[in-house]
Amino acid sequence: MTNPAAAAPATPEAHEENAHANQFALLGQRRFAPFFWTQFAGAANDNLFKFAFTVMVTYQLQLSWMPPSMAGLVIGALFILPFLLFSATSGQLTDKFDKTKMIRFVKDLEIVIMLIAAWGFVAGNAVVLLACVFLMGLHSTLFGPVKFAYLPQVLDARELTGGNGMVEMGTFVAILLGQVAGGLLVALPNVGHTSVAVGCVLLALVGRGVAQAIPRAPATDPGLVINWNPISETWRNLKLANQNVVVFRSLLGISWMWFFGAVFLSQFPSFAKEVLHGDEQVASLLLVVFSVGIGVGSLLCETLSRRQVEIGLVPLGAIGMSVFAIDLYFASRGLPKVAEMGLGAFVHQAAHWRVMADLALLSLFAGLYSVPMYALIQLRSQPTHRARIIAANNILNALFMIASSVIAGALLGAGFTIPQIFLFTGIANAVVAFYIFMLVPEYLLRFVAWVLSRFVYRFEIKGETHIPAEGAAVLVCNHVSFIDAVLLMAASPRPIRFIMDHRIFRVPVLGWLFKLAKAIPIASQKDDPAAYEAAFAKAQEVLREGDLLAIFPEGAITRDGTLQPFKGGVMKILGGARAQGIEPPVVPMALTNLWGSYFSRIELRGGERVAMAKPFRRGFFSRVGLNVGAPVPPAEVQPEGLRQRVGALLAS
Repeated sequence: MTNPAAAAPATPEAHEENAHANQFALLGQRRFAPFFWTQFAGAANDNLFKFAFTVMVTYQLQLSWMPPSMAGLVIGALFILPFLLFSATSGQLTDKFDKTKMIRFVKDLEIVIMLIAAWGFVAGNAVVLLACVFLMGLHSTLFGPVKFAYLPQVLDARELTGGNGMVEMGTFVAILLGQVAGGLLVALPNVGHTSVAVGCVLLALVGRGVAQAIPRAPATDPGLVINWNPISETWRNLKLANQNVVVFRSLLGISWMWFFGAVFLSQFPSFAKEVLHGDEQVASLLLVVFSVGIGVGSLLCETLSRRQVEIGLVPLGAIGMSVFAIDLYFASRGLPKVAEMGLGAFVHQAAHWRVMADLALLSLFAGLYSVPMYALIQLRSQPTHRARIIAANNILNALFMIASSVIAGALLGAGFTIPQIFLFTGIANAVVAFYIFMLVPEYLLRFVAWVLSRFVYRFEIKGETHIPAEGAAVLVCNHVSFIDAVLLMAASPRPIRFIMDHRIFRVPVLGWLFKLAKAIPIASQKDDPAAYEAAFAKAQEVLREGDLLAIFPEGAITRDGTLQPFKGGVMKILGGARAQGIEPPVVPMALTNLWGSYFSRIELRGGERVAMAKPFRRGFFSRVGLNVGAPVPPAEVQPEGLRQRVGALLAS
């Protein structure tokens, strides 16, 4: 069940309909653009500061108490520590206060931290800079829940995937640019430390200036009493998230993605030196390829999802992550030992292009995997608790990243090579993904629907905005084939519960899918009165929970392609709902050009097949459609009138 505030944007601008708009159009709108550049500047500054400091203590300072081999580990651990300590508190603050005020407060804090860090760089004081690493971790801890709770408050459901894709892309580009800038500035002779200090302060000031243009995003739970105990609050938030199985499993799925990514990112320097026999520039190239792949995958999500939250992309992403992680092992295990090479020599060897292609593609699929999950959490979390759930996710992410470091270190200590660690991670990803998709079949069902509607048919939807973004509704559609329900799944951003003829559950594969979808089997009152009544009782439960219920009122798949008379089941459903004080709208739908396909019934007339008579016209890749009409108030619904509405949609 979705929530009104989850899908309703806070600004009237979000309601403007533009059929040609895409995610890049958001950069021209005040509700998104200042926020995007604020988070971009913050991510860039984080990484400019951390990378410059890492290079400084690795190559320029001689610290007996922090050898170069430990510098990256210490800095990374200090940065992650605040996520474990303060995420629960930051989530509460975000729910309690105006999000725009929280963003501006965080950016003010960043300026103070960067002024302290500037002194630390100029003085070469590593202790001060380590303290600033911790404080920048605190800054990111406070900003994380705001970032992901702000988007669903100002974007509607059809913009959420694109908005998240833009933010994800922007974050990785900012990380890349920040690290490149940090490495270049700190290496400048004589003025390196001063240049880094100036760069960090300037970026903080730019971020604060842009944040001033972010419109208000009111508090979702202003009466919240802050629980300052992070342990009990974290546990409370995890229990709250666990009330929605899909949300909680998505939190775990995102945390696993961070585990997966951390394995590769942490091993890039060693992989470049020990396996690819390249220098520091080669390690930087691997980071560039990985970041570009994440960015491209994130941006592709909106195109592949038809501007809706399409979690069917998550299994696709998981498959790609495993396939190319495993292929990276085969691409890199047999490389000959040679003298250390620079960037030019590295890219001139054909074998290295396969390595880079694997890295680019596994990161691209990681973008396809993560963006829909973030959008789903934002859409389905209770608005008053959304930031706290995201804060709990940040804690899980930190724990999974720490676990990835421990496990990778243990595998290296046990004698595993880096390519073998990549192989292990790819196989583990397949196992974890399969486990998650079995726990939450909605991911797998949406993947099947996504594949069917894009690669088996060319599926076009008209009037999809008539499908309610929240609340109970009854969807009625003509019944043309065995896969009608799968196509309706592909058209709706929300889960649909179907009432279906019990005999369809005997169809191989499809029956298993419909059981996973928790479809409601129904038999005729004459054949099985108990099953008949049980189906309608279950239908009332679905509507009572505020979900979508779909019914094919013809009662059976058409055998000649014509619209059959509608039975009275929809009236029985509405009558039962009315008795419970529920008035669900009825949304008429019509599937077009589907009869005569491989999945429709076959009618023989005089020895001639009527359906599938032209398999190439009605076969794979043929154009089929779904026309969705305006919702009808339940008081105005009658079977014949509903049939006429569906008939009109068929003709449109």
